[in-house]
Parts: sequence; structure tokens; C-alpha cells
Amino acid sequence: MHRRPNPYAARITSALSLLQTTGVAGSFPTGLGSTPRDPVPLGFVFRSRAKDEKAQSAVSAQVTDSKQPRDPQAPKGRPTPKRSVAQSQRRSVANTPMTRKDAAKRQREERRTAMARQREALAKGDERYLPARDKGPVRKFARDFIDSRFNIAEYFLPMAVIILVLSMIRVASLQNVALLLWLVVIVLIVLDSAVTGFRLKKRLAERFPDERRRGAVAYALMRSLQMRRLRLPKPQVKRGERP
Repeated sequence: MHRRPNPYAARITSALSLLQTTGVAGSFPTGLGSTPRDPVPLGFVFRSRAKDEKAQSAVSAQVTDSKQPRDPQAPKGRPTPKRSVAQSQRRSVANTPMTRKDAAKRQREERRTAMARQREALAKGDERYLPARDKGPVRKFARDFIDSRFNIAEYFLPMAVIILVLSMIRVASLQNVALLLWLVVIVLIVLDSAVTGFRLKKRLAERFPDERRRGAVAYALMRSLQMRRLRLPKPQVKRGERP
């Protein structure tokens, strides 16, 4: 039995063939329904800006990392500066303005260094770092004059302690002895200091006629009141040695 061809199937077949060649009818121009010959990359259109920034930061980091400290064995790549240039650079660094805190810290360090030098100078008799009251040839001669002789005043402190102990004992005879010793010690110290001051003043006038001698005798008498081991600057002459 012969089957009649279906008209609807023929129409569907023709429509499918037209769609494959022209795309969606009425929507796009001819040829756009198929795959294009040169496709545009979507990554270029939808590229992230954060990725670009990361890439630029990575390149800059590589440039920065290349500036590493130079190996001491490697050549410097620049000429050595002259001594005058280096000194001027150091002066510029030293003259850089500092804050109040840095200036105070620097002053404390300088004061500590100066005090250490003074203590060492007082122990060794170094004239360069002695305090102002101990500097000069006149003061040095006065110290040597006192240190070279026997002074009653240097025993004033131990004798005063002994007299104080005797006076605290409630015995009338011991208290009288303590009072008598106190008077004797004071008289001897006054007489010895007067003779020492007169001799020292005469020697200073002979040795230093053109030097300023004011206060030297009082300075020497105050030194005579100290025990020899406790004197500063330390004695530089022995007893009986002529200065």
C-alpha cells in the first residue's frame, strides 16, 4: 500500500535547514547563528583589575628586592670619597638638630664621662681633667707642701671621736680629761695651722711671684684637716720630701 507523504514533515525539515544556515529568523544577520571564524577572548573583556594591580606590585617588589646590601667582597661600583668629603659628611651628621630628649641624653652621657675622667684624675693626679679648684701649678705646690709634712690637724677626726666617747662616760674624772684634751687639740691645731699657713704663703711668694695665689693658703689648710689616705687628689710626694 502506497503511503502519502506528510506535508508537515517536509515543512519541519526545510525550517531546520534554514535555521542552520541563517540562524534565528528575524533576530540576527545572516551567518551569526553559526560559530564565528575569529572568536573574541572573553578574558580580555572581563579581566579583573585586582589581578593587574597584583601583577604590577609583583614587578615593583622584584625591583625593590634587587636593592640588597652589597657583599663586602664585591666591588663598590663607585669611587671612594676623599677624606675632606667624609669629614664634612660626619660634621653634617653631628650638626643635625636633635630633639630635646636626645639632647638631654647626650648631656647626661657627656657629664658621666667627665665625672669618670675627674675621678681618675683625682686618683692619679692628672692635671688635664682635675676640677677647677685643683688645677694650676699654685694649687699643686700647695698640695705637695701639705703632703710632705706632718700635720696635727689631720688627726682631728680620730681624736674628736675619742674625746666624744670619754665625755659620754659618766665619770667626773674622765669627763674632765676629755674636756682638757679637747682644749689641747684645738690649741695645737690652731697653732700648727697658723705656722703652716705662714710658711706656705712665704714659699708661694718666692716660687710664684707673678701667679695668682688667692685662696691657695685656705685650700692647703682645708686639705690638712683630712687624713692622708682620704685626700683627693692623692698625695704625690712622701713625708719629708721637699716639694
